[in-house]
Amino acid sequence: MVTPPAARGRGAQSSGHFDRDESGQAHTLEGVVAALILLSAVIFALEMTAVTPLSASTSSQHLENQQEATARGVLASAAETDALERAVLFWNTSAERFWNTSGLGYYASGPPPNELGRMLNRSFDSRGIAYNVFVVYQDDEGERDSRRLIYQGRPSDNAVSAARSVTLFDNDPLYDHESVATGTTVSATGDYFAPDASPGSVYNVVRVEVVVWRI
Repeated sequence: MVTPPAARGRGAQSSGHFDRDESGQAHTLEGVVAALILLSAVIFALEMTAVTPLSASTSSQHLENQQEATARGVLASAAETDALERAVLFWNTSAERFWNTSGLGYYASGPPPNELGRMLNRSFDSRGIAYNVFVVYQDDEGERDSRRLIYQGRPSDNAVSAARSVTLFDNDPLYDHESVATGTTVSATGDYFAPDASPGSVYNVVRVEVVVWRI
């Protein structure tokens, strides 16, 4: 039986329509797969480069900021109560070093037995944080020099520091081993580590620097 021309035409049109549908579906599927691959690559890249609040570097920076703020707070409180000045003038004239120190001339096994030492102990020793304390002053030639007050070792790479200045006057007394003012003023002794570097009533301006780091 011979198929009429009209019937053959309808069949050819139907086949072409199916081919176009299958081709469109294939292109759509390829596009979806490509988009998923691209999205996965972006997510992977973000996970590799993003710094979250829980990352090690952020956490370390947060601890360092806390330690620096604590050091500044200790120095500020010690300055307000005159504990900082008394610690700087806690000087044994006969031995020419700070009271209760060894031949090294500074505290190595613990803080000084005065109010500043107790403040440092409460803030750092009980929390496993090491610290060094230096007193920077002006020498006879007008240059900056420094003396160790407390030294607990070489700071780590993540150490932070804070500092506070103290003005010493000619009539400021030295303090004995019990932190009691003596009858000797800082300008009346030639055994104090910092010289009288300023004419008039100001004896010297010292800068107490605290360096802290986690052990």
